[in-house]
Amino acid sequence: MSYKNNIVNKPWGYEYLVYENENVGLWYLHIEKEQRTSMHCHPKKNTGLVLLKGSARTSFLNNSVKMTSLKKIMIRRGLFHSTMGISEGGASIFEIEAPKDKADLVRLEDSYGRKLSPYEGKNKEVPKGEECLWITDPAEEEVNSYSFCDCTMTTENITNKEQLYNRNNDDIFIFLRGGLRTKEDDQIAQPGDVLDGLTLDKLSRVFEITDKVVLLSIGANNGNS
Repeated sequence: MSYKNNIVNKPWGYEYLVYENENVGLWYLHIEKEQRTSMHCHPKKNTGLVLLKGSARTSFLNNSVKMTSLKKIMIRRGLFHSTMGISEGGASIFEIEAPKDKADLVRLEDSYGRKLSPYEGKNKEVPKGEECLWITDPAEEEVNSYSFCDCTMTTENITNKEQLYNRNNDDIFIFLRGGLRTKEDDQIAQPGDVLDGLTLDKLSRVFEITDKVVLLSIGANNGNS
């Protein structure tokens, strides 16, 4: 099933797909203030969350973490979690799933009566508007740039690991394609992984890049987009 052209309305706000390839799906979530996603897990996929604008609290079964602008969390498969918007105007979040599978969802608890129910059906979808973001892979030797949710974003092809050195420590980086590997071809970072600039720099100085790498970079632009 393709979600490329539609917004999915949720009781806590809405979400829509902003990028996809054969390995990952990247979604934009808007969670209204004091509203929350279900306490849920994904048994078959890993998930990364990046807070773009506002603030939120991501809770697990025994603790919680406050997220502010350009903070990230990686959530392993099977880990129950719920995210609540806590700022005026709600929270704007990127969620990346690898592998992409919206049906991979188990709800343990829900404030809106959706406990144990599957992902929303077609009756919750409406067409996207022109304001909705869509991210594409760049052509060879080109960089695609976007301004969204007070952030500057780029997608670029990485052909030499030195391109990953000395990135801004406060920026967020997502591997959309490829990643980092050992000389024995063990994956250290793979599609869907979310790293900060400091971690990206340290890993790239030791490990090799894979044959095809597309990197999404996210930094603050302090504007109003």
